[in-house]
Amino acid sequence: MMNKFTPIKQEKSVISIRIDNDLLRTIDDYSIKTDISRNEFIVQCIEFAIQNITKDI
Repeated sequence: MMNKFTPIKQEKSVISIRIDNDLLRTIDDYSIKTDISRNEFIVQCIEFAIQNITKDI
């Protein structure tokens, strides 16, 4: 018997940020090289930073 697939929709928010043009070009370069969207690349960078941030804040 197969398990039943139950898709779930994760709640997400749309935000707007201002970012330096050079940094955006770098982000775009990395997202192209890794074959993921700009958005997913930025989300993964933020998640990495939060997981590795100094806990003294």
